[in-house]
Formats: sequence, structure tokens, C-alpha cells
Amino acid sequence: MFKKSLAMVLSATLLIVGFLSQSAFSQDSRAVQEIQIKVAKLGVGHYARIEAKLRDGSKVKGYISAAENDSFTVTDSKSGAVQMIPYANVASVKKPSRGLSPLTWGILGGAAAAAIIVGVTVIKPVVCDGGAGC
Repeated sequence: MFKKSLAMVLSATLLIVGFLSQSAFSQDSRAVQEIQIKVAKLGVGHYARIEAKLRDGSKVKGYISAAENDSFTVTDSKSGAVQMIPYANVASVKKPSRGLSPLTWGILGGAAAAAIIVGVTVIKPVVCDGGAGC
């Protein structure tokens, strides 16, 4: 009876450990595939700017000079340093921001237009007394 119970506990433990390790492996491979897709969408060349955060906490900025099945190469625009990065070492990839978004420009343009309209319709009549220069 004891041997049977021990065998059942050991087999259940092995089954759980195997399931958990397979689950962790599938999550890592899924994350690597997502990084590969993002890098492929950005492309290769001087205009394929990238900002990659690595699993060790460091950041790499530059452009993608080469992309392969298991790694990609980032070249720093300023120094020209080349760094080959395996997809498995990357935590996140994004395209660096290039200034203000179109929404922000729209809001700024609307505010400027409102300021001009208020200046012409409200402030000008108050300041000018109807003389020749107004």
C-alpha cells in the first residue's frame, strides 16, 4: 500500500513539474516570436530605428542593420558601434518617438487658431478706439 501511494505521489509530482516547465518554455518561445515579428515589421536599414530593452535591464538604441532567424544586429547611429542581439535576450522592442504626435500638433494648431480669433474679435476692439490705424 505504501509503495503504491509513493508511486502515485512521485508520478503526480513529475507530471506537474513537466507541465510547468513546458508552460514556461512555451511562454518564452511565444515572446521570442513576438519580438521577431516586431523587428521584421521595422525592417532593416538606416530608417529602421529601434529602441530595445534587454532582459538584463540595459537599453540599446540605433538602427537595425541585419536581421536573422535567431538574432538581429543594431548599429548605433552616433558611434557606429555594432551589437548583435539574440531575440531571447530582448524584453521589449519599440520604435523610438520622433517628436510630437499628430494629435498633439492638432491640439496646438487649434489653440493657436482660437488665440487668433479671440485676439481679433475681442482684444482688438477694446484696444482700438476707432482711429485711423485700427
